[in-house]
Amino acid sequence: MSQQGLRFTLDVDGLLAMSTAVVSFTLSQNLSTPFLLCVDIASGLPDLTATDFLEKNATLTVWQGAVALRYLHGIITGVELRENNDWQMNYQLTISPPLWRAGLRQNFRIFQQQDIQAIATTLLTENGITDWVPSFYEPHPAREFCVQYGETDLTFLTRLWAEEGIFFFDWFHPTGPDQKLVLCDDIAGVSTLGEMPFNPNTREATTACISAFRYRAQIRPSSVENQDYTFKVPGWPGYFSHHAKNLNGQRTQYEIFDYPGRFKDVQHGQDFARYQAEGHRQDAETAACVSNSPKLWPGKRFTLTGHPSETLNREWQVTGSVLEGKQPQAQHGSSGEGTTLSNHLDVIPADRTWRASPRPKPAVDGPQSAIVTGPAGEEIFCDEHGRVRVRFHWDRYCPGNEDSSCWVRVSQAWAGAGFGNLAIPRVGQEVIVDFLNGDPDQPIIMGRTYHQDNRSPGSLPGTKTQMTIRSKTYKGGGFNELKFDDATGNEQVYIHAQKNMDTEVLNNRTTDVKVDHTETIGNNQSITVGLGQTVTVGKENASGHDRTVTVAHDQRNTTGNDRQVTVGHDDTVTVKNDRKTEVMHDRREQVGNDETLVVGNDRKMSVKGKQEQTTTGDHISLVKGMKSLEVKGDLAQKISGALGIKVQSDIVLESSSRISLKVGGSFVVIHPGGVDIMGPKINLNSGGSPGTPVGTLQPAVLKALASEGDVMPEQNNSEDSNNPENNDSSKEQNEPESDEENRKIQIITNKLSISESQVVGLDFKIRNENDDTLIRSITSQSTGESELYPEALFSDACYLLIGKESDEWQVYVSVDDL
Repeated sequence: MSQQGLRFTLDVDGLLAMSTAVVSFTLSQNLSTPFLLCVDIASGLPDLTATDFLEKNATLTVWQGAVALRYLHGIITGVELRENNDWQMNYQLTISPPLWRAGLRQNFRIFQQQDIQAIATTLLTENGITDWVPSFYEPHPAREFCVQYGETDLTFLTRLWAEEGIFFFDWFHPTGPDQKLVLCDDIAGVSTLGEMPFNPNTREATTACISAFRYRAQIRPSSVENQDYTFKVPGWPGYFSHHAKNLNGQRTQYEIFDYPGRFKDVQHGQDFARYQAEGHRQDAETAACVSNSPKLWPGKRFTLTGHPSETLNREWQVTGSVLEGKQPQAQHGSSGEGTTLSNHLDVIPADRTWRASPRPKPAVDGPQSAIVTGPAGEEIFCDEHGRVRVRFHWDRYCPGNEDSSCWVRVSQAWAGAGFGNLAIPRVGQEVIVDFLNGDPDQPIIMGRTYHQDNRSPGSLPGTKTQMTIRSKTYKGGGFNELKFDDATGNEQVYIHAQKNMDTEVLNNRTTDVKVDHTETIGNNQSITVGLGQTVTVGKENASGHDRTVTVAHDQRNTTGNDRQVTVGHDDTVTVKNDRKTEVMHDRREQVGNDETLVVGNDRKMSVKGKQEQTTTGDHISLVKGMKSLEVKGDLAQKISGALGIKVQSDIVLESSSRISLKVGGSFVVIHPGGVDIMGPKINLNSGGSPGTPVGTLQPAVLKALASEGDVMPEQNNSEDSNNPENNDSSKEQNEPESDEENRKIQIITNKLSISESQVVGLDFKIRNENDDTLIRSITSQSTGESELYPEALFSDACYLLIGKESDEWQVYVSVDDL
């Protein structure tokens, strides 16, 4: 391109176009770097200040004649007053793109579930950049959690763009003032200018050309291998690699291994490895060239032609440029040198995509504290992994609800496959957050701490000897607690269950209480023993060996198999209301001695089958009311001895068929047809005498039993005593009784009624057939009365010992009479 007719102008908002003149300028541009334009101007206005320049929009235009070859817009970010003379004031202005402003804003900020385009939109808009274009050919998945940690907006964006393989440049309209920021991730998004001939003689060149071209190749890393870990798929290898092409003969062993790789999925893992490998090799094959065209800048491609080295005649991509223009005649008193323009370029082959080198990621210096957050009114807020959300103290954008931070993992004291410790931090608690590998994108809660509003259990320092684990009822005021108190002499382990407490032991359980054990149950208790149960209270000959069980309400005992109860002494059961016993099969009850049954009211017994009753001794029944017997079938009684019936009133025997009385060959039959009497001899009003019914045991009978053995004599009742014959036989059989014998008989008579508490007489004892003393009486020396010690049930056979003579009297009586 010819240098003739070149001129440069600078328009600044608020200044007249003719008030300044461009002396020279240098425009430096590189991919993924905001451009930098330094312009030296001269002005005849002596009173211009920094206010007239800073933050003002400025436009540099390169002209050739009346044609604008190139425009460049920016903001004045710096001004410097240089050497002056009497005619002009000289200034150097620094002009930058709007993106430069993003380097002045440092922030701590969290982005959740957003892709790179959404993050860029937010920050570019906040920095006043609306004219930008995303030119993406690669996938860019959303990031679950992305933190701007103490970085400027520009540093943060360029780091993310480098991780995602994105580079940026400024696009300028070829014939107009339009200018945009372009984000691109593939060489396809870079426009081409077509062919650019090689012409080392620029003075003779009248068209745009390349006047110098220096090619360079150098050894760079040959491959990248990245690895990372995600707890969601712990078995995932997380390993990705990329091996570079076009190595130009260099070795392949120059590997870069990076951990963590800053990815959590396959898409990011594969792409990040490729982007990093291409970034490390961005300058493995480059060229530096010079052109007279102002239309070549980063973001452009051209095809070199006419170079003596045919291998260089190929398409190249501009990665950097320095455009210099000089217009010395604009300065008063300068020499007559003309306007010049030169463009120094850095290029790479256009068969690859230029990537930025990996940018350093800020590391968190150490743990931080944060507050657990959640929805309004919620106390526990977590996900299926037990993660919670927190609000960092530096997060100015956090609403303090369920959208705070990301889901943050919580370190537990023990974590295994279905086992371990689990304690979810509650909303409002302060936690200690650390960061894996110092990565602000990977927070993890390592601990919890109290603060002024959340105080510890107990009252410190008074409870300093206590170690407490206390929970809190969900949306309530209760708690569960396990407390260890190590106070000397008062050591204690305390357990508090706000409601239920369940214990499951799959094998044995042993509890050893060295002193007392007290259990209080406010309501019901149910104990189920699948096999045997043994309860031992006290030791032999030990004092205080009683066991007392008090149940304020109901008690249920369920035994899955046999149950055996052995009581070494007495067993007393008092039921203040009803008692029901249900035996599903047989029932057998054995009493070694006497049995007494007292029923305060009615007694009913129902036997659905056959009932058998055997009494080895006497069987005596006393019915004080009426006795009724109903037999649906036959009634048969066999009596080996005598049968006596004594009735104070009538005897009525009624039969629908007949009544028979038979003794030997004699009988009387009463039937509806009449009365039949049959016998060898029938006596009417003559012969024979009435028999004597068997009565209860009287004193005379007892005496006869004691003196003559177990022969049961016939007893005469009071009515029989009127019979002279009977009275005579009685006198013959019984001798006169002495006073001492009468006293003994009276004692026996009194003692057979055990309801009397005292008797007067000789000492005596009643023993059973096993020679065990059942009841005894001891005469008081002061009162002369004998006291009973104690009342007891008698067996059928008892021995009565009276006085010091130890006379042995044997008495057969029934339990009912006693």
